[in-house]
Amino acid sequence: MEHEHTIPEQRKEGELAAPDPVADPAPALARRRRRGRTTLLIAGAAVLGVLAGTITGYTVQYHRAPTPLQPLAQQNVAVQPPVAANEATTRRSVNANRWDKAEEDLAKKLLEAPSGAKDGYSGYESLDTFAADYYESPDRGFDSIAQDVRRIATAGWRQGEHDFIEIRLLQFQDQHSAQKYQDGQSSYQDEEKRAGNDGFALPGVPDGYGRAWLYKPKTKAGYHPLRQARAILRRGDIVMDVEITNNRGDVSQGEITDLAKRQMERL
Repeated sequence: MEHEHTIPEQRKEGELAAPDPVADPAPALARRRRRGRTTLLIAGAAVLGVLAGTITGYTVQYHRAPTPLQPLAQQNVAVQPPVAANEATTRRSVNANRWDKAEEDLAKKLLEAPSGAKDGYSGYESLDTFAADYYESPDRGFDSIAQDVRRIATAGWRQGEHDFIEIRLLQFQDQHSAQKYQDGQSSYQDEEKRAGNDGFALPGVPDGYGRAWLYKPKTKAGYHPLRQARAILRRGDIVMDVEITNNRGDVSQGEITDLAKRQMERL
C-alpha cells in the first residue's frame, strides 16, 4: 500500500508560514520580562524606602539635643595618686595601677661614696660573678638564685686606710623570693665561722625585716685581726646586704647601723 503524500499548502513567494500558536515562545518571554521588570521596580522601591527612612532617622537624631547619661552611682570620684608598694603589693597590682620605685634604675638607689673615699665603684653585677664571689660553691650558689634574682647592683669604696664598705641590692622576682633569701642568709649568722651571735635589731626596721651582726675578729698569725659587721634587710622585693670590713682597727655597732639606715632611706 502506498503512503499518502500530503502536499503542503501553497503560499505566495516571500510569504512566511503562520506560526504555530502552541510552539511560539514570544508571548511567554514577554510575560516573564514584564514580571521581571515589575519585581525589579518593587525591589528598587523597597531599597529606596529603607534608605530614605535611614537618612530621615539620622537627620532627626542630628537635630535633637543629646540625651544625658544617667549619673554615676559614686559621684565626685577623686583621682588617687600612685601608691607606694608594700607587703600586700603583688606584681599584678604594680603593673595594673601602681608605680613601684624599685622599677627605676636600681644602681641609682645605691649609696654614693662619701667625699674622700677611695677605690669607689658602683653598677650592676652579673649573677655568675656574684655567685663566684659570695658562695663557697659557686655552681650551687648560682643554681640557687638563678630563677629568683632579677638583678644585682653593687657599690663599694675604701673609707680612710682600713675601712672597706660593700653594699649589694638584690632584686628578686617577688617578695616571697626576697624573704626566702633574707631568711636563709640570716639563719646561719650565729655559726662560729660567721658572726657567732644572734645579732641585733636595727632602729625603725620591723621585726623579721632585717638585723645586723658584729663578727668575732678573724685572726691569723702574722696579720692584724680582721673585723666585720654585716646588716641584711629586706624592703619589698629587694634585699640589702651591707658590710663593713676593717683590717686594722675595730667596727662599732653604730657604724653598721648608720650605714644600713642611710641605704634603707635611699629606697
